[in-house]
Amino acid sequence: MAVNGARAGRKTGPSIMDVARLAGVSGQTVSRVTNGADSVRPETRDRVLRAMDQLGYSPNHAARALRHGRFGSIGLLAHRFDRTGEAMMTDAVLRAAAVRDLSVTLVSVYAATADGWSPAARRMQHQTVDGLIIIRSEGASTLPLSLPAGMPVAVADSRVRGIYPTVVADEIGAVRAAVDHLLDLGHRTVHHISGPEDSEPARVRRSGWELRLAERGVPIPPVAVGDWTAESGYRAGTILAADPEVTAILCANDETALGVLHALRAAGRHVPNDVSVVGYDGIALSAHSDPPLTTIYQDFTTMGTELVRLVVDQIDSHAYSDAPNVIVPSHLVVRESTAPPKRI
Repeated sequence: MAVNGARAGRKTGPSIMDVARLAGVSGQTVSRVTNGADSVRPETRDRVLRAMDQLGYSPNHAARALRHGRFGSIGLLAHRFDRTGEAMMTDAVLRAAAVRDLSVTLVSVYAATADGWSPAARRMQHQTVDGLIIIRSEGASTLPLSLPAGMPVAVADSRVRGIYPTVVADEIGAVRAAVDHLLDLGHRTVHHISGPEDSEPARVRRSGWELRLAERGVPIPPVAVGDWTAESGYRAGTILAADPEVTAILCANDETALGVLHALRAAGRHVPNDVSVVGYDGIALSAHSDPPLTTIYQDFTTMGTELVRLVVDQIDSHAYSDAPNVIVPSHLVVRESTAPPKRI
C-alpha cells in the first residue's frame, strides 16, 4: 500500500501517448518527431509539436539531459545549404564544433520568412541539442525569431543585432575597399551586380557600394540584380559588356563574377584591359579563374568558430540575456582581373 500511495502522490508529466492522442497520431509517430526523423510529413510534425507545446511534454531524452548534463550537440538552421556562402559557413561551424567534440544537427528552412524560420527553430526545442546556430540571410523580415525560451543561440544575420548574439562579416568596410581600389586605378565609376533583393548580405553590399560611390563624388550607375549564380552573372555581364562606358564591375559574390568573366570573354572584351572585375567571398576557385579573380575574402573559418563559441559560452554560463555582436574583418585580395582602364 505504501508503494501504491507513493506512486499515487507522485506528480507525473504528460506521456508520449497523451501527445499522440491530442495530435491524433500514433505513439510511434510522436517518437519519430522527437528523434528528428525525416519520414514524418511537415503538417503532421507541426501538429505533434503543437501538442507537445500545449501539454508541456518533454521527451525522455530531454529529461535525461536535464538530469545528467548535456547532449553534446548543437543545431544549425539555414535556408539554403547548397549555396556557396551557407555551405562554407556550415563547414566552418562543423569544424569548430568538432574541435569542441560537439555533434551538429542540420535543419533546412525551405521558406525564407518568419513563418518558415520559427517552426524550424521550435522543432529544435524537442530534439537533442544544447544550443542553436542560425544562418539567416534571406527574407525581408527584421522581426525577432520565435525561439525556444532559454535556448542558447547565435545568429549570422546583422538584422537581429542587439536581440540575439550575432556574428557578421565587415561587409561595408570590405566593399569600400573594393570600390576604392577600382576608383584609385582610374575608373570613372563602378558598376554593381547584386544578389537577390530579399537577401540581407546583398542589401548590405549594395548599400556599401552606393555609399562609397556617393562619398567619392562619382556617378552611381543602375544596379543589376542577380541571384548569386554564375548564370545570372553571365546574363547581367552580357548586358554590361555591350556598353563601352562600363570599365569596372563589382559582383556580389565570386560565382556571379565567374559568369561575368565568361560574358565579357564571349563579347570580345578583355579582362582587365577593357573591364576590371571584382568578386566577393574568396572561394578557392577564384584563384584559378582566367584571369585570377580579385575578390573580397570572407573569413568563414573565424565566423564559424565565433558562432560556436557564442553558443558554448551561453551553455556554460547559463546566461542568455546578453546579445554580443562579433564583427569579423574581411579583406581585398588583389589579383589579375583588375587594372587601370585603357586610355583612349
